[in-house]
Amino acid sequence: MKRSDLNLTPCVQQHDRWSQYFFDKAKHEARMSKDPSSQVGAVIVRPDKTVASTGWNGFPRGVEDNREHLRDRDEKYPRVIHAELNAILSANEKLAGYSMWTSPHFTCARCAGAIIQKGISDVNVMCGNEIPDRWAQDMMIAADMYRQVGTRVRFFNCY
Repeated sequence: MKRSDLNLTPCVQQHDRWSQYFFDKAKHEARMSKDPSSQVGAVIVRPDKTVASTGWNGFPRGVEDNREHLRDRDEKYPRVIHAELNAILSANEKLAGYSMWTSPHFTCARCAGAIIQKGISDVNVMCGNEIPDRWAQDMMIAADMYRQVGTRVRFFNCY
C-alpha cells in the first residue's frame, strides 16, 4: 500500500531546521529499541518547540529483553509498547496542543487513539511511500480517526 492511500495531506518536500531536528531526535530514539525487525522513535514537542517526552518501541520497564521473544512475533507483539505510547506514558504533563514526531512509520490505530485522547494536535511522520501490507488496514483506521477529530498529519520524505 502507498502512503497516499491513507488520503491524508500530501508529502512535505522541504524540511525546515525544526522538523529536521525533531526527526533526527526521533531517529536517535529509535536506535534505543532492541527490536531486530522495526525500530521506531517518537518525540512529543511543546508549542514552544521544547521536547516534552520521547519514546521508542520496546518491552515495558523491567521486562527482560529476551532475544527469543524479540525474534518471535507471537511472543514479541503482546509485550511491545510502541514508541508513540511510550512517549505519552513517559510524559509528566498534559499534552493537549502538542505535536508528535515519529520515524520511520505512521502510527497504528491504538497509538492514534492514545494520541487523540491526550489531545496531541499534530502528528509528523518521517517515512517512505510504502506501507507494509500487514499494517495497511490498521494504518487506514488510524488515518480515519485522525480525519474525524481534525488531527493534522504531515508526512515528510526521508532525507
